[in-house]
Amino acid sequence: MTAERLAFYNFGLHVAPPESETIQGFVLREPLNFEAATRASGFLGRSGYPGVPGTRSWGGQVFPRYIEGSGFTSAPSSLSLWADIESLMAFSYNGVHAEALKNARSWNVKPAWPPLVLWWVSATHRPDWGEGAQRLEHLDDHGPSPHAFTFKQPFGPDGAELSIDRERVKELAARNAERQQDLLERVGKLKV
Repeated sequence: MTAERLAFYNFGLHVAPPESETIQGFVLREPLNFEAATRASGFLGRSGYPGVPGTRSWGGQVFPRYIEGSGFTSAPSSLSLWADIESLMAFSYNGVHAEALKNARSWNVKPAWPPLVLWWVSATHRPDWGEGAQRLEHLDDHGPSPHAFTFKQPFGPDGAELSIDRERVKELAARNAERQQDLLERVGKLKV
C-alpha cells in the first residue's frame, strides 16, 4: 500500500435548478451515494459543503470556469480521497453510484469539459475545492498527465503510466455490493 492517496474531483451542471422537479431524482440519490461511498472499500473521506450540516467542508467551495455564464452560482460536484484507483473505480462504476451515472443524462448537461479528474496527494495532504477545480481545468487545457488524469489514462503516484488491475476492481465491486444491498433496494424505488 502506498503512502500516497488518490484525490478525486468531479463537476457538472444540472439541466435545471436543484429545486426543480426535473432534478429531484438526483437530489434523492445524493445522500444514498454518499452513504455507499462510506461503505466502499478504499474510501478514505470526502468533503462536505460549506454551510451544509454534516461532513465538514474542505475549504470554501470553488467551481471551475465552466460554471461561468451558466446562470448557476452552485453546481453538483464532489471531492474525495481514496486508497487507490481500483477502489475508486469499483465504487464509481458499480452499485448505487453506477445507477446514478446511468440516469445522469436526465439531470446534467453534456459537458464540453472532462467531468472528473484524479491526482495523487501525500498522506498528510487534504485537497480543497480550489485544488480540485484547478486540476480539472489543467486536465482540460493540457490533457492527462501525472498532475491531472482520468480512468482512461491513469498515472501512478510515481508519475508513471498506470495499468488498472481490472480483476481487483471486480473483487472490490463484489465486496461493495454486499455492503450496499439495502441502499440499492432503496435506489431502485426512486424516480428518475
